[in-house]
Amino acid sequence: MSDDWRPTAPIATLEIRAAMLRAAREYFTATRALEVDTPTISSAAVTDVHLASVAASTLGRRTFLHTSPEYAMKRLLAAGCGDIWQICKVYRDGESGRSHNPEFTMIEWYRLGMDHHALMSDVERLIGAMLPASRAFDRSERLSYREAVQLHAGIDPFDDPLAVLIARLESAGIEVPRDVKNDRDACLDLIMGILVGPQLGHDRLTFVYDYPASQAALAQIRGPVASRFEAYMDGLELCNGFHELANAAEQRARFERDLAERAKRGLPPMPMDERFLAALEHGLPECSGVALGFDRLVMCATGAKHIDAVLAFAFDRA
Repeated sequence: MSDDWRPTAPIATLEIRAAMLRAAREYFTATRALEVDTPTISSAAVTDVHLASVAASTLGRRTFLHTSPEYAMKRLLAAGCGDIWQICKVYRDGESGRSHNPEFTMIEWYRLGMDHHALMSDVERLIGAMLPASRAFDRSERLSYREAVQLHAGIDPFDDPLAVLIARLESAGIEVPRDVKNDRDACLDLIMGILVGPQLGHDRLTFVYDYPASQAALAQIRGPVASRFEAYMDGLELCNGFHELANAAEQRARFERDLAERAKRGLPPMPMDERFLAALEHGLPECSGVALGFDRLVMCATGAKHIDAVLAFAFDRA
């Protein structure tokens, strides 16, 4: 008889998960953030070329499972909710591997009146509160994107020409796909993902901030850099945070550029979230927000080498 009915995570790990989620709730309660609950099914989808939404059909309509609660949470911010947070399941198609499961748990929150530097401190305090004593760390390390890439890849991500980026990847034995060789940001993503990220956060939490403006996503831009950060522990990217863009016209333009890039790459078009754009038109308060991959943090807490080992039921047993 098959035993694939059994959980993929040990019961002891599920107990650690529960304790970490309790710690998160206690932290947000103590810092006066409102817990919210937004829909996981939406008529709109993410336009980002790096993310694939899971399509669904609901009441005869084409719908999508959200890749993040971001757009709905920002609608709440525009409506006057103040600091908010939530724990939710999110879904991303085509993502499976050591640190990816198509369905995973995200903790997302927004703070009013904070920039991305202040939010990094908030992230550090939350992670410190959630991790068991065995994983306690000293004060976090903070590196600019330029510093991190220079330190661990030996190149300047802003000034070095594309040919140098390609040569650096090839010198590490990485076969660079033809389409990537014509895309500076794609090369930088490979460098960060293969050469830099795995070197970060091995003795303490590491933040990388001020990414190239071309990688702003939903962050504000300051000259050549985006007000964005990522946090790493044990070589795993844990979270992605932004000093949030509040300009509706600029956000629409970014969505349209995404859709043009999707068409160029032969990816399906995705419906823009017009309600989110309307909320920005109404007015988003000055704020910063961040999404934390909770399952990856549990991997760090327990020393697990594969995400399946921290999930009650991984995708293959769902």
